[in-house]
Amino acid sequence: MTVQEAALVVDNVSKHFGGLKAMRHVSVTLGVGERVSVIGTNGAGKSTLFNCIAGAVPVTSGKITLFGEDITKMRAARRAQRGLARTFQTSQLFEQLTAAENLFIALGGVRMRGAYLLPSRSRTERWRAAAQLLDQVGLDGRGSQLVADLSHGEQRQLEIGMALALNPKVLMLDEPAAGFSPSERSHLVALLQNLPETVSLLLIEHDMDIALAAASRVIVMHDGEKLLEGTPEEIRASELVREIYLGGKAKDAA
Repeated sequence: MTVQEAALVVDNVSKHFGGLKAMRHVSVTLGVGERVSVIGTNGAGKSTLFNCIAGAVPVTSGKITLFGEDITKMRAARRAQRGLARTFQTSQLFEQLTAAENLFIALGGVRMRGAYLLPSRSRTERWRAAAQLLDQVGLDGRGSQLVADLSHGEQRQLEIGMALALNPKVLMLDEPAAGFSPSERSHLVALLQNLPETVSLLLIEHDMDIALAAASRVIVMHDGEKLLEGTPEEIRASELVREIYLGGKAKDAA
């Protein structure tokens, strides 16, 4: 796959925070419409990778391209305008607004009164689009609920809806299953599997079962480096991966 054919290419990217080498020489390619999961234990470098791709932190070295365009030094807002959307490990929702109002704001239907966001009631097409997104992420019938009254899992579903409202070409989800119950995990897997085929998905997930179920290709990170890449079946069968998740060191399992 060439750079021009790929949705996203991370080429030999490193990120250092002073003397801490949080990520070293990582390369990732995401095809158009492809689903790729990035797994690894805490401290593996997964979130650093996401933050570099999204533009939240600058890379120390290497190059990032989005649909053939060099975005390495591009501001995060401009990357979003190019079709890159992401969620975060911690909630970024408006808790005192309803679920539908949150989606309406993400769709662009908002005005300001002083420091307050006021969703406009006259934009019926946007309200219909918000209702469709609620249904898509499994929150049909919950639109009138304040976000603060939604369960943790429902809030995470809403965050995915907020990202989808941006009509992304590349969707990056940062540990969307964190704190989920078993039933909520099942619903999340179905949601990810039913994303539009036009959307390329890059998923960071600590829960390996979800990561393997949602992706056609899996990247394993360890100690700031890309350690292994393969199909879900290959990753599930890897003794090296099992050793890492059980607390061993990569070199011990090699």
